[in-house]
Amino acid sequence: MEPEPQATTAGVNRGLIDYTNWIYGLHALSVLIGLVTAHAVVGRFAWGLPSIIAVIMNYARRSEARGTWLESHFRWQIRTFWYAWLWFLVTSLLAIPLMIVLIGFLIAIVGYALIGLWIIYRVARGWLALRDGRAVPTPYAAPAGASAA
Repeated sequence: MEPEPQATTAGVNRGLIDYTNWIYGLHALSVLIGLVTAHAVVGRFAWGLPSIIAVIMNYARRSEARGTWLESHFRWQIRTFWYAWLWFLVTSLLAIPLMIVLIGFLIAIVGYALIGLWIIYRVARGWLALRDGRAVPTPYAAPAGASAA
């Protein structure tokens, strides 16, 4: 397992760190609403006002985070939102036609539950990394000491 990138709060605007905490809080609020109501987490996350506000906030100040360790958090949050949308649409496109033969209901329930768990994981992992003052690791990051040649 590769070590996660380390970052410090030095050189980063404290207001931007607080702003990023608010964004995670809005995403977490959407998850909580999905958990305590009759709606699925993925539905509340994709269409819930808190997550929509959060992704708009991400885009509004994304340029300020560029070049800092917070850039990974902004990218993480934006990708979580849009990939949740993508997987929701894919699951729906598979499940809805198959609801005629009832298997679609099972596909929808299992699919939405898995997407919901993935969203919870992403929000929790990102927020914990922010709390610890760390960048969120990216899957494309080359191992330390690796050459591009």
